[in-house]
Amino acid sequence: MTRITTRPYPFRDAERMAQSGVHPVMARLYAARGLLDLKELNSELTALIPPPGLLQIDVAASYLADAIAAKKKLVIVADYDCDGATACAVALRGLRAMGAIVDFIVPNRFEYGYGLTPEIVALAVREKTPDVIVTVDNGIASIDGVAEANRRGIDVVVTDHHLPADTLPAARVIVNPNQPDCGFPSKNLAGVGVMFYVLLALRAEMRKRGIFDAQTQPKLDSLLDLVALGTVADVVKLDANNRILVAQGLKRMRAGRMHAGVAALFRAAGREARRASPFDLGFALGPRLNAAGRLSDMSLGIECLTTDDEGRAWAIAQQLDEINRERRSIEADMQDTALLLLENFNPQDKTTISVFDPSWHQGVIGIVASRLKDKFYRPTITFADAGDGWIKGSGRSIAGFHLRDALDLVSKHAPTLIDKFGGHAMAAGLTIRADALDAFTAAFEAVGKDWLDQNQLERVVETDGPLETAYFTTQFIELMEAQVWGQGFAPPVFCDEFRVVNQRILKERHLKLTLEKDGASYDAIWFGHIDSLPNRARVAFRLDANEFNGRTRVQLLVEHAEATD
Repeated sequence: MTRITTRPYPFRDAERMAQSGVHPVMARLYAARGLLDLKELNSELTALIPPPGLLQIDVAASYLADAIAAKKKLVIVADYDCDGATACAVALRGLRAMGAIVDFIVPNRFEYGYGLTPEIVALAVREKTPDVIVTVDNGIASIDGVAEANRRGIDVVVTDHHLPADTLPAARVIVNPNQPDCGFPSKNLAGVGVMFYVLLALRAEMRKRGIFDAQTQPKLDSLLDLVALGTVADVVKLDANNRILVAQGLKRMRAGRMHAGVAALFRAAGREARRASPFDLGFALGPRLNAAGRLSDMSLGIECLTTDDEGRAWAIAQQLDEINRERRSIEADMQDTALLLLENFNPQDKTTISVFDPSWHQGVIGIVASRLKDKFYRPTITFADAGDGWIKGSGRSIAGFHLRDALDLVSKHAPTLIDKFGGHAMAAGLTIRADALDAFTAAFEAVGKDWLDQNQLERVVETDGPLETAYFTTQFIELMEAQVWGQGFAPPVFCDEFRVVNQRILKERHLKLTLEKDGASYDAIWFGHIDSLPNRARVAFRLDANEFNGRTRVQLLVEHAEATD
């Protein structure tokens, strides 16, 4: 079931903002999202929370400055998703600009799994001979890996944003806004954001030591296209601080001041960088980079982001596009199998989904979990064969069900059930024995039954209510597009009652509509939906500027529609 609701908003606060010169609809949208202080609309870099707020960042800066001065060899250990790849590229580019000798290694997810494991340490020693290992977007859970590095006389600097377990690794220094006692006001930095902050602190330390001055220091703002891409693709909450990082990155992309690999990814995805939006980063560029980590090796994605050779960047971007097509085809087959396996699934009886097929591809199960979660609106874990009697699961969740905490509870109730797990509220991964699947499914469902009520299992389309007829304009769309919307700062969705004047099915997949209200008619499209609507409908929609034959017209993108009572 899906129902449409309207976000409440504090009327007085919206009025106050409107009186300060904010567009009245924008003031309402901001107030409904809890943005009450106009200072939070400042997207200039000067408004960023300063680095010293991060616990141990001064120690990290001082340690890295010493390591650079001593010509120690630094090796970055990256994660294999888009946040990990951008964080690795930011680390390589930033540290090299500061004079560091630096290389990287990225685990193949199928051979080595996630994070800094003892095996990765051994591989790094064999292939890269590091004096210092720097983790990006991982490491907070790598207790054994850090211990192995220490045993071999290698210092580890952990930069991460994931939630820590009860025990922290014995690293030389840890920078993570989510570690205990860190008072940093934003807990939502992505891995790439944490690394960017470490570079800011390192540069300040090197200025203090007289190595650079304001004129000669490296220009770190040139890295913001990479920071924006990783932040949006990792679906972290776009709080005021993250919105600054993303807004600044988008500004550089729109002005054509981006790295060769980012420009090549825009071109490969058929998107225009001069109109770059968070949507492009999350749904066009991010998946192409992620595809490398899912199906082959993320070092290809990292090379794309670290080369300054436009020809090489374009060649890699085309390769990544090809890998992404392959990923889509594998995903479609897996989704068909999943729907067959769930043919008799009754959402009334079940609060969770756990599903396994031996033919599934480990790198794509997370996306399939996400699609199933969207379809059935249940916390979903999909499993693939990991060899030697083990299966790997990737999960996606719904609002109000903290997936990592749920897995933690399962493992506390049945300590032998899960071999290892980790993740966030909305996404997590785990490994179990293949013969423990039924027991896990039952234990996971028990947590779901305990934590979720029927209301939480209904999909809610939150809207901002009606939009006055005067604002169905491309000018108003431009005004909205000037703001950074995304996770935790939801893009505007409006809702109103319309008369359905005309409807037809487009390409056998989409519903094309003409809607009318107060004498004005609007083109609308409901992607991926073909069931016809009654004559009058309540429609939740986003505004879109549709360019066709050189003309730009406003069209409504339907999010959901229901018959009016």
